Amino acid sequence: MPERRTVALVTLGCARNEVDSEELAGRLEADGWELVEDAEEADVAVVNTCGFVEAAKKDSVDALLEANDLKGHGRTQAVVAVGCMAERYGKELAEALPEADGVLGFDDYADISDRLQTILNGGIHASHTPRDRRKLLPISPAQRQESAAEVALPGHAPVDLPEGLAPASGPRSPLRRRLDGSPVASVKLASGCDRRCSFCAIPSFRGSFISRRPSDVLNETRWLAEQGVKEVMLVSENNTSYGKDLGDIRLLESLLPELAEVDGIERVRVSYLQPAEMRPGLIDVLTSTPKVVPYFDLSFQHSAPAVLRSMRRFGDTDRFLELLDTIRGKAPEAGVRSNFIVGFPGETEDDLAELERFLNGARLDAIGVFGYSDEEGTEAATYENKLSEDVVSERLARVSRLAEELVSQRAEERVGQTVRVLVESVDGDEGAYGRAAHQAPETDGQVLFTNGQELSVGLMVEAKVVGTEGVDLVAEVLPGSLASPTCTEEAAR
Repeated sequence: MPERRTVALVTLGCARNEVDSEELAGRLEADGWELVEDAEEADVAVVNTCGFVEAAKKDSVDALLEANDLKGHGRTQAVVAVGCMAERYGKELAEALPEADGVLGFDDYADISDRLQTILNGGIHASHTPRDRRKLLPISPAQRQESAAEVALPGHAPVDLPEGLAPASGPRSPLRRRLDGSPVASVKLASGCDRRCSFCAIPSFRGSFISRRPSDVLNETRWLAEQGVKEVMLVSENNTSYGKDLGDIRLLESLLPELAEVDGIERVRVSYLQPAEMRPGLIDVLTSTPKVVPYFDLSFQHSAPAVLRSMRRFGDTDRFLELLDTIRGKAPEAGVRSNFIVGFPGETEDDLAELERFLNGARLDAIGVFGYSDEEGTEAATYENKLSEDVVSERLARVSRLAEELVSQRAEERVGQTVRVLVESVDGDEGAYGRAAHQAPETDGQVLFTNGQELSVGLMVEAKVVGTEGVDLVAEVLPGSLASPTCTEEAAR
């Protein structure tokens, strides 16, 4: 009988990392590893790190150190770093953090089982050597698909499934193993990014933009539906570019209705949209397709023209507000969220006031605010007109206070509305909660039920909003909605 080998995956960062962890889990389980939830019960703890900003990198290091502390006190014998931080720094991370028994890059994912076994046996696998992954694919998007098979693309494993419902397991199921029982799952639409924002290092370690085949996205969604998933969220670094390397920049518009028709799927959500790439046809599909929620995760970053140009981005306050007016003209209750950077090099008080003007007019449902900090390898790190840390901190606090006030006001505007809510948690002590169409998992608010005693995880119910708690909504389930297959929001479209 083969020796029992256990592994735990600890995932940090964004939804894209969650997909990558489930692919790693699928590879490991297929090779005989037993997946366990707690690192202390695993022979090997694999930490899927985030390498985006300084705070995320610190969280990743802390998670690696925490896992390392388990060695000698339980089953854990090795700690291995994977993910964006491992890919970005490789040997440098290994030298700075000897507590990690291995630092593996994306190129190691296909052989993850052998890599972990080597490390578990006391062997040494050479730490990953970082490289600019933008150079691994042709410059021309049209030529990339031919080279894709030669490049490690986490979350892009092909899915060869028959038409109809996918099998629950077996050689023809996706190379993915769910790590929780959530009724929500992310599906990777593409990887990489061709944009050259001056503050962002992601393209250097995630590579150039490349789309997954529509058939793979569809078949993986079918498989997820059979696993009990009710909502799929399409993720990538830039979903608005989907299809440009497949010869059809409007491919997302045709794919979304197909995903919405998958048996068992109640909600399709699209994340990571670039304002400069939004097109009328995509807005139409997002606001008029049943089961595709009118949700717009728009990466504005700022609204002052001078700051945006310095960021190598496009737009301004008035154009952004016009885009939001267009969206709400088609779907008045559409959900909109965005992130913003304050204290960018050269940002003036007038620029900050312009950003505040935009925020006051935008009526966003969720707002993330970050203070600028240098990211090595980026163009902005070389800029000379940087603001002091004290000024950045003051502006971060100022805009964060405004953002908190504005999202609370936006939540209050929804009092009295009927919303369709996916139930995600039912607890005897904490009650039941879920998310409405305008709320994405993790990043946005949630709906707290006043009468959720009869609810169960995975149900889609209609509820009336009766109050708010900050960005969260308080709602009561409407009589008869537990058996109702219809959606007030969809019927109103």
